[in-house]
Amino acid sequence: MVNPLRGEVEITLDGIPHAARLTLGALAELEAALQTGSMVEMAARFEEGRFSASDVVAVVVAGLRGGGWRGGRDDLLSADIEGGPVAAAQAAAQLLARAFGVVAA
Repeated sequence: MVNPLRGEVEITLDGIPHAARLTLGALAELEAALQTGSMVEMAARFEEGRFSASDVVAVVVAGLRGGGWRGGRDDLLSADIEGGPVAAAQAAAQLLARAFGVVAA
């Protein structure tokens, strides 16, 4: 079970639930992957709807790694994400919202 107050979001890969969260290290990894100049710029990109499927993958990978998962981008791309692309995009949005202090349902 995840704890939203810790910024956690549940993401189920290949039938196994994982707690994902954007730690400071995960956010730094994410900034580099998305080539953004700051965390604020990164969050604005999502708020304004200027994100791609690759951006969603980068957020989900960073969140999973922040939660202790040891996989990488290729591992996520070959996994079955419960709920498909829509659930992945929702998880990415929740991760960003929770990392910046807004607890999204």
